[in-house]
This record gives sequence, structure tokens and C-alpha cells, in this order.
Amino acid sequence: MSSKNIYVEGLNEIPTPMKKVEIVERKGIGHPDSVSDALAEEVSKSLCRMYRKEFGHVLHHNTDETQIAAGEAAPRFGGGTVIDPVFILLVGRATTHVGEGKDMKSLPCKPTALKAATDYLTKTFPNLDVDSQVILDAKLGMGSDDLTGVYKTSGVLANDTSFGVGYAPYSITDRLTLQTEEYVNGAMKKKLKETGQDVKVMCSRVDNKITMTIACAMVDKYIPDPAHYKSVVEEMYDLVTDNALKIIGSEKVDYKLEINTGDNYDNGVYYLTCTGLSQEMGDDGSVGRGNRCNGLITPYRPMSMEATSGKNPITHIGKIYNVMSKLIAEEVAEKVTNEAEIRVRLLSQIGKPVSEPLNASVQIVLPNAESDPHLASWKSDAEGVAEYWLDNVDKVSDMIIDGKVRTF
Repeated sequence: MSSKNIYVEGLNEIPTPMKKVEIVERKGIGHPDSVSDALAEEVSKSLCRMYRKEFGHVLHHNTDETQIAAGEAAPRFGGGTVIDPVFILLVGRATTHVGEGKDMKSLPCKPTALKAATDYLTKTFPNLDVDSQVILDAKLGMGSDDLTGVYKTSGVLANDTSFGVGYAPYSITDRLTLQTEEYVNGAMKKKLKETGQDVKVMCSRVDNKITMTIACAMVDKYIPDPAHYKSVVEEMYDLVTDNALKIIGSEKVDYKLEINTGDNYDNGVYYLTCTGLSQEMGDDGSVGRGNRCNGLITPYRPMSMEATSGKNPITHIGKIYNVMSKLIAEEVAEKVTNEAEIRVRLLSQIGKPVSEPLNASVQIVLPNAESDPHLASWKSDAEGVAEYWLDNVDKVSDMIIDGKVRTF
């Protein structure tokens, strides 16, 4: 054990990618939960920049309670109508003023939040008219003394007794899930503008057979009739399959794809939307109900229930330790055999230094890990990696503020 309570162990267990069954999900950038995550994170980053400009450092805030209440729409082939706008409420705590009496300085937290949210929606969702199809509001109140107080002490102290979780490396199931959504909402859009941003990818692996199910909202104004809709689905099938085969490469995987399985052409059921987003009518959204900070939902891996997006990147363990756990796991995985699964868990205590966790657990998972002759050197490497990142908490915070790591 190190002075930072780092515990490294070999675990005799079959790594998840070698087990019979694996399920991985990703809610795409247009899913209401992902939109909530994104807005919460954009608001937090904007507040960080505003605080740094005004005071040279980040002040207390957390904006991880953004809520989306679905609107009402009437999509139809050739173009429908949004009847009732979606309502988005940016909720959280922020340092809204500094000082007291005549020395008190009020800060533009709400305008900063609203601008960040508006800019993100406008930039990311080209089929959404933010002015007429969204009602946006913000409720950012002053934080309580016991939480803002951790900023008033020397050093960076944890504002919660909580934990973060990470694992590495990605399995082929992980990579197919993540990279498929990124492709559908990235390069594929140049070829199929009919596809919206609300995309969900679910992969089920049984032995070496992976079944991928994609739900993709279609934008009605680009689709004149049912025949065109069907042709779009068919072309999307071919494009996604080609991209998936590139991801799979030489790995021995039996791949199957199904798209919009809820459609029923005989009964006239199609996944049509006006904006490419189901929040226009079908789904509400909340921060933390979707992807973890590695971009995935992985029921066969250790996960934290903490919402990473929107929490402040200086003292909030629910963000820092989740991101740091992932960074530690990835670096350890690079230093040991690629057959191993690396699991990392970091636990804090409120009011204690973020750099000194109560428990930093690194597990090296292999069927015969404890008897592997390389385990001693692996343990040393893993402890060194964990200690480095714990000594560089500020580097993790900067990566988050600068948008160099994902939170959903």
C-alpha cells in the first residue's frame, strides 16, 4: 500500500470481453438524456471560464440537474409541425455573488448559462429552431456554506464522500457501440441528411456473435413518402455495416444489424420527427440517466451511478474521480497485457484532499492473475500510474474545463 492508500491486486476472474454474454449501450448526442448531460456540462464549462476571467480561479458550482420536458409535435412525410416547444430547465447551484455589503460583486451566472445552452443547441442540432421550438430557462441558486467552504481553504478538498469508477481497455462490443453512434452522428450525416441526431445503439454479444440494434429518428421534411423512408433505412444499413466491418477488422465476430425495429410498415408506423429529436414529443430527459463518462452504459462492467456532467471539475468527486479512474485504467492497460481487464475505483471523504483518497483500488483481472509471474511488476506499474494522476488533480480539472475528455 502506498501513502495515498493505493491498493493493487490481481483478480482471478474471466475478463468481461472473454465471457459468454456482454451488453453495451450508447445514447447518442440527440437522446434527451444526452442533451441534458451536454447542456449541464456546457453550462459548467462556461461558468468555469467566467469565474477564471473574473477571479483567476473556478468558484463553487454544480449544474448537474438539467431537466428536459418533452414538447408536442405532428410529424408527417414532407414536413410536419412542432405544436408545443420542448421546455428545458437548467438547474443547479452557483456562486452568484462574492463579498458582502458594499463590497459585494454579483456575477452573471444565469446569462452565462443561457448563452452556453443556446449556443450548444444551435451548433449541434441543425433541424431544431431554438428560437421557436425550445423554451429555455435557468434556476441557479447560491450554494450552501458547507460546500462553498471547501473553496475557501488551502488545497483542493473533496466536496462529497463519493467514488468514481473506470475500466479499460474497451472490448470490441464497446468499440462497435461507441464508434457506430459517432459515425451515424458524424460522417454519415454528409450522405444521409434524413437521419436525425437522436440515435441509440445497443449491442448484444453472445460468444462471438454481436447483434446491433439502432434506433434512429428520421427528419420528416427530407422524406417525401414511405418509399423514400425505406430507402433511407436500407442505405443506412449498408453504410453502418461497412463502417462496422472496418471497426471489427480481423477480429472473429459474427455481426448482425437491425435498424428501427419499432417500425411497422403495414400499419403505417415510422420513426418520423420534425427535428430529428424525440424530445419534441416522445421523451423527457435528465442528467445522469444515460452514458457514463466513457460514453457508454455497460451493465457487465463496474459503473458509478453519479452524474458526471455538470458537476464542478475542481472539488466534485462525482466528476473528478470518474474521469480520473478512466484515465488511470487506460494507462495501466497500456502497460500490462492486453488480455487483462483493468478496473479502478477511487473513494473520497468530504473535506479531505482530493489527491488523497480513502481508497484507490486497481484490479488486474485475468483467469490466473494471482499466479502470473508478471503480477509484481504490473502492480508496481499500476501504483505508479495511480499515484501520478492523484498528484496531478489540477491536470484532470484542466482537461475537463478545456473539453479534452468526454463526460457522456
